Amino acid sequence: MKAPNFYAETGLDRMAMRRGDEVWLRGLLEAADSVILPVWRARSLVLRGADAPRIVTVTIAEATALLADGAEPLFLGMRAGCAHFALDLSDCEAPDALPCLNGRGEFVDLREVGPDMPQEEGGVLAYARGLAHWHRTHRFCGRCGAATEAREAGHVRRCTDPGCGASHFPRTDPAVIMLVSSGDRVLLGRKAEWPAGRYSVLAGFVEPGETLEGAVAREVMEEAGVPVADVRYHSSQPWPFPASLMLGFFATALDDTLTVNRDELEDARWFTRRELTHEDPGYRIRPRSDSVARRLIADWLDGNET
Repeated sequence: MKAPNFYAETGLDRMAMRRGDEVWLRGLLEAADSVILPVWRARSLVLRGADAPRIVTVTIAEATALLADGAEPLFLGMRAGCAHFALDLSDCEAPDALPCLNGRGEFVDLREVGPDMPQEEGGVLAYARGLAHWHRTHRFCGRCGAATEAREAGHVRRCTDPGCGASHFPRTDPAVIMLVSSGDRVLLGRKAEWPAGRYSVLAGFVEPGETLEGAVAREVMEEAGVPVADVRYHSSQPWPFPASLMLGFFATALDDTLTVNRDELEDARWFTRRELTHEDPGYRIRPRSDSVARRLIADWLDGNET
């Protein structure tokens, strides 16, 4: 079994079967050992020091004033008998100045610190960020436009219009990400907005009515003009930036002639194993260390393409 990718492990039992138990949840929100992970405008509260960045949590007692102001606690799960909740403070202009948070850490983009964190802590922050983002962007019903309210411990939003009453569930956008090989070479592309010299594997969102394998073939053809076959699943990765699930694949090129779609990519080219293991100073080929893209390249270099 493959080791999990970054953000794929939280160490939490999500307790999905008990999310509708309001009495049980109310008890967790009164428990002294329950903790809250604050989220502010897609940023996580982290303490950065000499060692690896660490999660900063606050106790239920410390967060009493925040909860009294109407902020909705979102249940994440249990670990060693301790309940974990996320709390979105995005409506607060200066959360660092709140008495329970002042001096405790700083709100940072998870992508800045995730690769340096213990893997389960990064996974918990990714989970909290993704759930908070969904709540912020689904405050109104997509069917009738009425306001929605959180239910099931924050894992459902219900339309408040009695004539509608639609239930909405957290959204995750599936995206395929694939390493295409041709003999001893792999196909990598770069977007214009990336740092100079950086290349990565190709990726794109799955369209309605499309298989994952079909999405792989379509995206590679659209972006680089290369037909592929032998599409093989590798692994998946939560990527809440803002709301994706990355589904990693290997594929084999049927033709290595490139026709680069300049609306999608600034450039695409074939890289040899030697180029990837002895990078030219002018290139920063490898993608982020916390991404499944990096894992795909590393496994291909090691000959692990299953």
